[in-house]
Amino acid sequence: MKANLTVFFEEPFWVGVFERIEDGKLSVCKVTFGAEPKDPDVSDFVLYHYYELVFSPSVEIETRQAADNPKRRLRNARKHLENTGIGTRSQQALQRQREEMKTERRQISREEREAEARRRFELKQAKKKEKKRGH
Repeated sequence: MKANLTVFFEEPFWVGVFERIEDGKLSVCKVTFGAEPKDPDVSDFVLYHYYELVFSPSVEIETRQAADNPKRRLRNARKHLENTGIGTRSQQALQRQREEMKTERRQISREEREAEARRRFELKQAKKKEKKRGH
């Protein structure tokens, strides 16, 4: 398993994107920090809250074998440090997670609406019955 955390400023908050690659599949979780987090804050968050994070469904990715050339490794490390954004696959995974949460929310609200309608109907029926009794 390989994990990566990218912290960047997304107007108006600081955001952290956790990327987890496991068995060639990428899953992502987005966390809003609010004010700019200091290094100790980020490390504490990772230590104490990593296992509470809800990751997106996995997206299939292809992993490349790293080159053995030390100069190439150094160049790639520099390029990786300069890259401040999140990857396209991560964005896709986040979008999929958003869509799943949206459908789940819709289903829950529909069930609540139907339950409220049933409750009102039962209330009306009871009121009607009470009127018929003549009391």
